[in-house]
Amino acid sequence: MKAEKSPIQSVMSWIRRQPPKVKAFLGVVSAMTVLVFLRVIVHEHDNLFIASEAVHALGISVLIYKLTKEKTCAGISLKTQELTALFLAVRLYCSFVMEFDFHTLLDSATLVTTLWVIYMIRLKLRPTYMEDKDNFAIYYVVIPCAVVALLIHPTTRHHIVNRLLWAFCVYLEAVSVLPQLRVMQNTKIVEPFTAHYVFALGIARFLSCAHWILQVLDSRGRLLTALGYGLWPLMVLLSEIVQTFILADFCYYYVQSLMGGQLVLRLPSGVV
Repeated sequence: MKAEKSPIQSVMSWIRRQPPKVKAFLGVVSAMTVLVFLRVIVHEHDNLFIASEAVHALGISVLIYKLTKEKTCAGISLKTQELTALFLAVRLYCSFVMEFDFHTLLDSATLVTTLWVIYMIRLKLRPTYMEDKDNFAIYYVVIPCAVVALLIHPTTRHHIVNRLLWAFCVYLEAVSVLPQLRVMQNTKIVEPFTAHYVFALGIARFLSCAHWILQVLDSRGRLLTALGYGLWPLMVLLSEIVQTFILADFCYYYVQSLMGGQLVLRLPSGVV
């Protein structure tokens, strides 16, 4: 006798059968619902940014566990780790010279752990690194980010070099996960620890995006004005939204796999 599906499994099964446009619409509605919920229950929206950093740290902790216990870095993109270290290092410099705060300490801890992951992949676990799958050319993201930073950057009173670097790290953060998505696209099968890590990145990006959107809404747009004038304030918000939607598709299949009781995530063609 066939076991009955739980309500959640029934809903996921129904969503799976819908065309892409319906799935996209449902995703947007779900995101807006969560934003409204967060606005109601979280009164200090800076806590969302702290939560974002904490979830990112949790994701890196999963990577550290994988590297130390399983002694393999298969499925992990070295290039994403290097891009992450790059934008974190630039952001740390900007924090020290422009606005040192608690977030600076969080970024410092994240950078140290990211550098450790890079060290493990490059030196200790190099034989297990899937270099042929990690074939995303990072200059495809670094150069465009640098060019856009030259064109659109903050209009504050800080030194021009600092403003350009600030813009560069904002843009680079938005697309730093692309090499990791390429690795998963090439392999089609994502083992649990890597899947947990990427899902944590997705949640962290969403919380960071929610932080900015709710701050803008609560300040009635004054926050955007405080960031400067021209296109820069809108680009900051757009970057947050872009980095959230880049991972949205993967997060959907992660939840679907989790609800189905599957430990290994198998991605269909065309995903990420």
